[in-house]
Amino acid sequence: MAGTYLRLLLTMLIWGGTWVAGRYAVLGAPPLGVAVWRFLIAGGALLALVAARHGGLPRPTRREWRLIVGLGATGIFLYNLCFLYGLQRLAAGHAALVVALNPVMVTLAAALWLGERLTPSKVAGSAIALTGCLTVIGHGSPLAPLGGDIGAGELLIVGCALFWAMYTLIGRHATRTLPALVVTAYSTLAGWALLLATALVDQPAALWPDYPQPVWGCILFLALLGTTLGFTWFNAAVAEIGAARASIFINLVPVAAVLQGAWLLDERPGLSVLAGGALVLVGVALTQRPAPQPTTELCR
Repeated sequence: MAGTYLRLLLTMLIWGGTWVAGRYAVLGAPPLGVAVWRFLIAGGALLALVAARHGGLPRPTRREWRLIVGLGATGIFLYNLCFLYGLQRLAAGHAALVVALNPVMVTLAAALWLGERLTPSKVAGSAIALTGCLTVIGHGSPLAPLGGDIGAGELLIVGCALFWAMYTLIGRHATRTLPALVVTAYSTLAGWALLLATALVDQPAALWPDYPQPVWGCILFLALLGTTLGFTWFNAAVAEIGAARASIFINLVPVAAVLQGAWLLDERPGLSVLAGGALVLVGVALTQRPAPQPTTELCR
């Protein structure tokens, strides 16, 4: 059990590092090229893991393929376009504090589309987290984004949270009949195919792999640690200790991103941005509280 928690902690540190690696990579190479090479490498590694674990490659049904393509379109293709183009415009720590809104977006989307009940703590937590997110986006003024004063980078990172919520909800259906590792591997390759097609049409020169060596180091980090190892360890932890307990650790990702951004990229988020990020984390913690169980009195 201690090993599971240690791997979870390391996974959160790795996922925090993906914001730093992504920021560095897109400052030295085209975002589309970075994404295509990242998911080609990650998809191949994940397929090898699936084949080793299952003795071959499972064949999904037509319904399962539709879900896999939906996952690839939202969680790989659209999410990573927003992620990498957003990181061209925003510091890694700043962007990670915005996308810390992910669990709240999932909670609200599940209530809207799946009819899940919103408890008072979820409503309060969502309101606090949204206020914190607006504070981060507005650089200290939560009302600034409501007046249209919001940059393209912030909009793209908010798009990350939106597409991740969609990916999460689709994933709930896909993993009912397929192992999580299989879903992750196949959806990664589906998203890679969409990224490749987009690059071939829009920026074929971006695929030429003459990137500086440090950029290739970042791509390998994103592919092999951020995607392959990170998702494998996280899914294993979910299987061992449950999704609720494992998901609590995700709150460490923006903290790790801010600290690593300050250390490796010399980023210095302002106090107002940090305060907004703290509100987001408090709100997320409230939304993740389990609903109170009804109590019954014994008849006398």
